[in-house]
Amino acid sequence: MDQHPPSPPSALDDARRTLLLEAEGLKALRTAMDGPLGAAFERAVAAIGGTGGRVMVTGMGKSGHVGRKIAATLASTGTPAYFVHPAEASHGDLGMIADDDVVLALSWSGEAPELADIIAYTRRWSITLVAITARSGSALGAGADIPLVLPVMPEACPNGLAPTTSTTMQLAIGDALAVALLSRRGFSAQDFRRFHPGGKLGSQLRRVRDVMHAGDAVPTVPEDASLSRAIMEMTGKRFGTTAVVDREGHLVGVVTDGDLRRAFQAGFVDGPVRDAMSRNPRTIGPDALSEEALHLMNERRITSLFVLEAGRPAGILHLHDLLRIGVA
Repeated sequence: MDQHPPSPPSALDDARRTLLLEAEGLKALRTAMDGPLGAAFERAVAAIGGTGGRVMVTGMGKSGHVGRKIAATLASTGTPAYFVHPAEASHGDLGMIADDDVVLALSWSGEAPELADIIAYTRRWSITLVAITARSGSALGAGADIPLVLPVMPEACPNGLAPTTSTTMQLAIGDALAVALLSRRGFSAQDFRRFHPGGKLGSQLRRVRDVMHAGDAVPTVPEDASLSRAIMEMTGKRFGTTAVVDREGHLVGVVTDGDLRRAFQAGFVDGPVRDAMSRNPRTIGPDALSEEALHLMNERRITSLFVLEAGRPAGILHLHDLLRIGVA
């Protein structure tokens, strides 16, 4: 009787298996941080954070690709970092590495021959070498000042060959280094914006003062003005609201479209605007991030925010302004 070969696993089965094995690798990495790896990690953070130099990241093959990402993450979070290709290093780029730099080298086996010249260079000139590897006794692991020895876990590749779980673990320990250094430096969202001026992230980190309307564009009426005057200010400035200020120019309330509807429902009387305004409106400061302004608008279900300086309206921000710069 003919026997048919078993059906190969489906694409979804392969995906689930890959994610499970890589998740198990990260779980093992987290557990290892409670042992010698954690102590070595703290030493690496202290070495990198205590130097006045840069982090020169290197690696070959897939480890090199991961190293490029780690260097980029470090640089964007306040730790100056560059990637040095090990083959190019052997042909002159070793000159990029200064005495006060820290070299971060990645090799899962620790035996990549292309790293030999960089390892020898750091030993000759007493440059701190941090290794990310799975073998403590390898050429890289044994030669490093601070070896970060990761636990060996099965690759997601069914042949156990293609770097998958291993590169995920390398990437994760690199992210952990970047975040630990970020925290150590007290790197803030404002600092982050300096290195991320473009794209949606750059828009979220823009300050309100950079986006708001100011000067004569801000709808404002005195509190003793009539409601009809407030309506003229609202329609003329086209924000659907106006600030109401006292004699010193301090904000005491706002009139919105909703306030007008309620006034007409109650029987419109052209009395003082103070009788129709909403008191204690939600406002924001000019140095707040645009992302915070969007959060406030969503939270209160409003489309405009007055921007206050010393209690006085310095500007107005509309939801359309946030849409225009790509925050919302």
